[in-house]
Amino acid sequence: MSQLTSWDPLSEPEEGRSFLLLDEEETLQVQSVTDFLVKLDCNPQHPVKVLCIFGNTGDGKSHTLNETFFGGLEVFRTSPTQDSCTVGVWAAYDPSLSLIVLDTEGLLGATDKQNQRLRLLLKVLAVSDLVVYRTRAERLHNDMFQFLGQASSAYLRFFTPELKALSSRCGLEVTLSSLGPALLIFHETSRTDLLGQGGKVPGKAENELHKRFHELGNPPEAFSSIRYVGVKTVTPPTDFSGLLEAVRKQVMDTSTRSSRPPGHVFSALQSLSERFSGDIPEDQISVTSFFPDEYFTCSMRCLSCRARCKNGMNHLKDGIPHEAEGLCQYAHQYCNKVYICKRCYEGGREVIVVPQTVASKDNRLVGLAKYAWAGYVLECRVCGIIFRSRQYWYGNRDPDGSVVRQEVRHVWSEQESSSTDQHNAAQRVLDEVNAVIQTVNDYSAGPTRAVASWLTDQVAPPYWRPNAQIMECHGCRKPFVAAERKHHCRACGEGFCHSCCSRTMPVPERGWGPSPVRVCEKCHSNGKKKGAVADDVGRSLLPRMVTEVAQSSVDKVSSILEYPLGFVKDAARPSYWVSDSEITNCHSCKKLFTPNMSRHHCRACGQGFCEPCSNCRRPVPSRGWHHPVRVCASCGKKNGDL
Repeated sequence: MSQLTSWDPLSEPEEGRSFLLLDEEETLQVQSVTDFLVKLDCNPQHPVKVLCIFGNTGDGKSHTLNETFFGGLEVFRTSPTQDSCTVGVWAAYDPSLSLIVLDTEGLLGATDKQNQRLRLLLKVLAVSDLVVYRTRAERLHNDMFQFLGQASSAYLRFFTPELKALSSRCGLEVTLSSLGPALLIFHETSRTDLLGQGGKVPGKAENELHKRFHELGNPPEAFSSIRYVGVKTVTPPTDFSGLLEAVRKQVMDTSTRSSRPPGHVFSALQSLSERFSGDIPEDQISVTSFFPDEYFTCSMRCLSCRARCKNGMNHLKDGIPHEAEGLCQYAHQYCNKVYICKRCYEGGREVIVVPQTVASKDNRLVGLAKYAWAGYVLECRVCGIIFRSRQYWYGNRDPDGSVVRQEVRHVWSEQESSSTDQHNAAQRVLDEVNAVIQTVNDYSAGPTRAVASWLTDQVAPPYWRPNAQIMECHGCRKPFVAAERKHHCRACGEGFCHSCCSRTMPVPERGWGPSPVRVCEKCHSNGKKKGAVADDVGRSLLPRMVTEVAQSSVDKVSSILEYPLGFVKDAARPSYWVSDSEITNCHSCKKLFTPNMSRHHCRACGQGFCEPCSNCRRPVPSRGWHHPVRVCASCGKKNGDL
C-alpha cells in the first residue's frame, strides 16, 4: 500500500500504516493503552519487543524499515530528497516478528535543541530492545561512534540506579550492561570492502568496532551486545536479508530481555514522558520507576537442565507458568518425567496420569489385592483405568506409546516437581500392608491375648500359676498393663515382669536342664538345687518345651527380618521424605524421639512427626496419594482438614 504525496502527517493512519507516537515537542500523541493497541492493530495479550532505528538524515532509515519488515510497502513515509521527512517518533507493528518498530528523525534533522534531543533519545532507548544504526557510507565515520558512545553514557548516567534496584528486586545475576538494548550497526557501501574483510571472519568486525569505540574514548557499555551487518550494493536494490536475519535472531534471544504485552510499552513511555519533560540536570537520579519488570526475562532456571525461563519477570502473577525454549534434559533425581493419556492428548486435552497402587473406585484392601495380582494401575480422570502393569501376565504391552505418551518437563525450584511423585509405589504398598496389619491388630488384639493366655495355661507345668490369676508382678508388685507380657519363673512358677525375671540357670529338679532357663531374682540367689527328675515331671514339661522351641524359632526369624526391613523401608522412601536417620526430633513439637517412639512421615511435606502431631488423614494427589493418608496438623489446616 503506497502513501499519497499529499499525505498529512497529522491525519489518522490507515490500516497497515505508521502513526505518530511522539511529536517534535516530545508530546505523547497516544492518550491511552486502548488507543495505542488500536493504532498498532495488535493483540493486547500477544507479547512484543521493540526496535528503533537511528542514523543521519538521508541515509534511508524509513526505507530500510519498509523493505526489511513490511515487504516494501510504504508504511513509514519516505522522500526522494535529502531533507528529513520524519519528525518526532513514528511507530508501526510487524506481526510476523511481534515487533513494534520505531522510526526516529535524522540526526541532522530540524531539531537543534540538544536538551530536547537528549530527552527524546533517552525515551526511545529506554523502551527499545534492539537499536539499529543505519549508515550508508564508504567508511564508518566518527560521528556514528560519538553518537552511540554519548547515547550509552547518557543511558547509564540516568538509568543505572534504577537498573541496580531492578536487578536486586528481580534476582538477576547479570551485569548492568547486559540489561541494556542490543546494538546492530547496518553498514552499506558501494565500492569499499565491508568491515572485517567482508564480514567473512566471525567476530572480527565486532572486534574492530570495539577497538574504534575505545580509541575515541566512547565505550558503548550500555548496550548488551554489538553486531555488525554489512552489505555491498554495486547495483540497486539493496539486499536487506542479512539485516532481517540478524533482527530475527535478536528478537528470539530471551537471555536477559523478554517479550511483554504491548500495554507495558505504553506504560513505560507514559512514565518516561512525565519524568523527562523539562531540562535534565546533570545530577538527576532515578526517583520513580518506569522499567516494568516484564521488560526483563525471568531469572528462574530449570533444576534439571539449567535452561532459563523465557517469560518475563513476574509472569506467575498473570497465571502464566514457567517455560523454556527447548525440551528438558532429564535428571532422574528430580522426577520430572510425566505420562499423558494418549487418547485425551489426541482429542486435544492434556491429562497427566500417575502410577498408583489403588484405583480411585477400589477400597484399600481390594486395591491392595489387585495390586498384588495385576500390578500398578494408570487411571485417567476422563477415560478411567487405561493400564494394569500385569493385566495379562503374558505379552504385556508397554504403556509408553500405547496408552500414554511420555514427556520430560522442566522443573522449577519454587514448585513441587513438575510431575506428581511417581515413585511412591513401594511406600504405598508398605502403607497398605501396615494398614491391614493395624486393622487386624485393632480388631483382634483382645481375643488374641485371651487365646494366647489360654493356650499358655494349657501347656504350662502344673506348678505354674495360671495367667488369669496373675494381676501383678510377684517381685515388685507392679500391676500388669493389658499388653505387657508375663514371665514365669521356672523354679517357683510365679509370674513376674521382665525386670524381675531376667536371670537364668539350670533347674534340674523341675526338669529344666542342663541348659539355663529363666528364673526370678530370689530363686537365682538361693542357688542351684540338685535332685533327680521324676518321669511324670519330665512328661509334664514336654508341651511347654515344644512351645518354647517354636517361640524361639519365630523370635529368631523376626530378628533376622528386622535388619533387611530397614533397607526395604529406606528404599521405599519417596524422594521428598526426610530420612529416618536425620529425624531426631518431632518437626512440630520438637519432642526428642526415643527408641520406643515411632517416627511418622507427613505424606504432604515429608517431614518426621510424632503420633499426636500427625494424626490427620486426607488425600494428597499432588504427591501421588489418592486415598486418605497421614499428614501433619499444619498440612491438614492448609487443606481445610481441621
